[in-house]
Amino acid sequence: MDRTNRRAALALSATLALAAPLVVAGSAHATSADEPPSVLVAADAPATLSAEVADAARAAQRDIAKSRALEQGLKTPADAELDAALDTLVAGGAVGVTARVETPSDTWSGAAGTREREGRAPAKPRDRFRAASNTKPMVATLVMQEVEKGTWTLDTPVEDVLPGVMPAGVTIEQLLSHRSGAPTATNWIIGLRMTDPTSLDEYFEVTGQEVTPADHIEALQAAPWVHEPGTDFSYSNAGYVVLGLMLEEVTGRSVENLLEHRVFAPAGMRQSAYPDDPGVRGPFLHESAYTGPEGAGWYDLDHFDPSLFAAAGAVTSTTEDLADFTEALVTNRLVAPGTTADMLDPRTAGGAGYGLGVYRVPDPCVPGGWLYGHDGASLGTLSFTFTSPDGERQVSMGVTGRDNAYPVYTDEPLYDWNSALLLLMEATC
Repeated sequence: MDRTNRRAALALSATLALAAPLVVAGSAHATSADEPPSVLVAADAPATLSAEVADAARAAQRDIAKSRALEQGLKTPADAELDAALDTLVAGGAVGVTARVETPSDTWSGAAGTREREGRAPAKPRDRFRAASNTKPMVATLVMQEVEKGTWTLDTPVEDVLPGVMPAGVTIEQLLSHRSGAPTATNWIIGLRMTDPTSLDEYFEVTGQEVTPADHIEALQAAPWVHEPGTDFSYSNAGYVVLGLMLEEVTGRSVENLLEHRVFAPAGMRQSAYPDDPGVRGPFLHESAYTGPEGAGWYDLDHFDPSLFAAAGAVTSTTEDLADFTEALVTNRLVAPGTTADMLDPRTAGGAGYGLGVYRVPDPCVPGGWLYGHDGASLGTLSFTFTSPDGERQVSMGVTGRDNAYPVYTDEPLYDWNSALLLLMEATC
């Protein structure tokens, strides 16, 4: 039976592949102008009581897990607390979780939940997952390598490389920092392929279709421009898809090949890939999207085609590989020190200033300091990776079972990934 709901379909198309709203350490990640509005809960809904009961149950499970680990002598108190935080995410509704903390003196990694929503295989610390927009700092690294070579400059107009794709005057720097005004366009690709814009079944079915470079450009040019180039921040998947096409144009090599040889290999990322076909192999956290009991429940997404994201978010990775990438970037193993500094330098105002493919959040260990990295939000997975600027401390996390119902149908998310991520960050102190 076709599950149809106009409000959910429209809201999902607005949130597709946007960066997750990060609120760690008193900051907030700047999100796209397409972010959906909140939806009021009915006045007679027992939301407060339900939330209190759920919070109490999760707290109890976390305490039990921590106590058992300590009694068995398997973990230190700090490690047991991190393990329990992952268990709490799963108790709240996440399907699978994997996380990693690296410090100069120790490394912790953990996992909770299962690899598949209806499967029994447990999630493992080295399981792969869709890194989504964590692809962007990797593609930005490739772009900056070309800047170092003199292929182009940050002020090079897109028009000089790909004539007719974007308005005259849009520059490479504007694409890297999401200041071009380009629409994110991913939702337009899906919308152009749907016959019934109210059908969630069709919406998720369309995400399994191949998207060509021509399709990306068509959607980019069909969607309205958000603002004049260089005047504001607006998160854009399309901007990074175009950067990928520019890289292929000037190098004669695919983005996949460039990432493998110029990012993955030098950073030691042995489990990362840039797939262009649906399906997953080996130990992988399978994606699931939750649309809420008033939406259409759960959708499993093994059919998802990563060509929908392309250079804006097709990479699959692990928490270890993501940590290796951020460390390699800030320790100048991928680009020169001056280039690294340029990438980390915020182009946007506010606490979470976005640089060139990288943004920052306050460092809970260093007053006035920052951690640098990115997040990723596909339809069924959330991921995060951050590092200290000296490369001595890293934190990374992947969570499957993304809650697409909040805030469309509920005023509380299934699980509190933000608190878990902050705890992981504090564990690096």
